[in-house]
Amino acid sequence: MGLQRTARGRQIVRLMLELDKPIQPLSDAEAEHEARTNYNWNFTVNLLDGAGFWFGMSFISAVTILPLFVSKLTTGAVWFAVLAVLSQSSWYLPQLFAAGATERLARKKPVVINIGFFTERLPLWLLPVAALLAPSQPTLALLLFFFAYAWHGFGAGVIAPAWSDMIARIFPVERRGWFFGLSSFIGTGLGAAGAILSGWMLATFPYPQNFAYTFLVAAVAITLSWYSLSLSREPVQPIPDHIRAKGDQSWKKIKAIVRRDRNFRNFLSSRLLANLGRMGTGFLTVAAIQQWQVSDASVGLYTAALLVGQTLGNLAAGVIADRRGHKFTLELAQVASILTFSMAWLAPGPDWYYAIFLLMGIVNGISIVSGVLIVMEFSHSEHRPTYVGIGNSVTGVGGAIAPLIGGVLAAFSYDWLFLASAIVSAIALVVLSVGMREPRKHLQTDPFEETAA
Repeated sequence: MGLQRTARGRQIVRLMLELDKPIQPLSDAEAEHEARTNYNWNFTVNLLDGAGFWFGMSFISAVTILPLFVSKLTTGAVWFAVLAVLSQSSWYLPQLFAAGATERLARKKPVVINIGFFTERLPLWLLPVAALLAPSQPTLALLLFFFAYAWHGFGAGVIAPAWSDMIARIFPVERRGWFFGLSSFIGTGLGAAGAILSGWMLATFPYPQNFAYTFLVAAVAITLSWYSLSLSREPVQPIPDHIRAKGDQSWKKIKAIVRRDRNFRNFLSSRLLANLGRMGTGFLTVAAIQQWQVSDASVGLYTAALLVGQTLGNLAAGVIADRRGHKFTLELAQVASILTFSMAWLAPGPDWYYAIFLLMGIVNGISIVSGVLIVMEFSHSEHRPTYVGIGNSVTGVGGAIAPLIGGVLAAFSYDWLFLASAIVSAIALVVLSVGMREPRKHLQTDPFEETAA
């Protein structure tokens, strides 16, 4: 009986991944031609996906809306730390483990759509249920909320390598920037509008219906965005026989990079410190609520300020980095981070938090663009995937550790937490500015070339 269930399970997985479907052999030129032929279609459906996704995510902002909901269920700082850990690291950590299996699949779209529906989109439908349970069973509501949010975050990370590869396939290289730029602009703009709407809903409807409606809008919008994504047309090519996972060689390569590439090592140190410096991010909303008793509507407006700042950060990183390099824009992000937590430490009233969240959005916007793209400039093309994997892993580890430290400090004082965040952010700025050279101007050497004895 057990063997039959195992065989049936494997068959279901094969069907979901479309492993038994025939693959038409396409050359690289033919695959590129197919991508260009379907460019307008793919651009439209993926733009709708991005717009719907970011609109929905604004209703479950991990910096504003979700901490507000958790604050209705508990005052324990550890829960806010767990929320921050999940929001800052759950997407990054699974990628290194999923990349090898993803490489061996000819079709990436079935992973993104068929697997992604259950791992990323479906869990969000549990959030309205958690909200409705909150008055009568707050402990159960809290546990269900964190279960669903963790399921969503780690599930999104599992399919992230497949999504990235699919996007690279369906968009020619010289058109990806335009797609990501416009998608980010529209998505963030709709997210700001969604934040204002979520603030109105939180203020208009009684608790817990206000959170149930807010979470329901998020689930509907993100599910509709999944449908748009499912309409993508992916060029499929057979996987070459020589592509196989070799764990021992992969770890040897990672060790060689970290040991021999000093410039990249200093960059990793600065990124780790920068993430640790954001240990207070997940506690900004909670501090405003507990210290100033801000209204639920104000929290919605904080989300709007955050998203406006993120739009500014995206634009700054895209425009300035093309001329000055991503190191310079990351330095700007660190300056904004220092100002964010310094203002939170010194804030004399709740109105300061509009500027605080605006600055935090700028930090996020620059980090999303420059923090990802700068990694690609450190290495030769044949080593680039490993460099990217290391960079994302360090980001995920830093994002996981920082809120835990923040939770300990928050248990004593929010002032101590925000002051520590500002100081560590300043240290990260020094390491970045002094210890690292702009990679596009620095002549790179192959870290795998053995020096003469």
